[in-house]
Amino acid sequence: MEIIKVENNKKKYLDLLLLGDEQESMIDRYLERGTMYIMKENEVVAVCVVTDEGNSVLEIKNISVYPQYQNMGYGRKFIEFIEKKYQRFKKIKVGTGDSPLTVPFYQKCGFKEAYRIKNFFIENYDHPIYECGVQLKDMIYFEK
Repeated sequence: MEIIKVENNKKKYLDLLLLGDEQESMIDRYLERGTMYIMKENEVVAVCVVTDEGNSVLEIKNISVYPQYQNMGYGRKFIEFIEKKYQRFKKIKVGTGDSPLTVPFYQKCGFKEAYRIKNFFIENYDHPIYECGVQLKDMIYFEK
């Protein structure tokens, strides 16, 4: 397994980015100012984009694993890589919907719920977003 920084042509991985954030215009808000990594195991299996939010806060804006590689530890390995690489930051935060898929993942990785932004997905996306049959409404921010 190797993790590679992507400096050019980040949209080459748009299909994978859209798994973590399903509206391209929202990805466009952070993609160019973010630092992007891909994880390879012979082929690309996952992607992660992080941004420096100032005040020693790093935000994971997108972390996605292709479905055929999910539940194999790649997401957790990506989180561990980010934590080690960016250990100079005092806080790592990540926002996600109230989903039975993502909330337990971040909790297992040691993140704690910090705050919520009410109706974020309803007010900022041009279509309803559903995960596991649940419509995402609030953005939940986790911190570590």
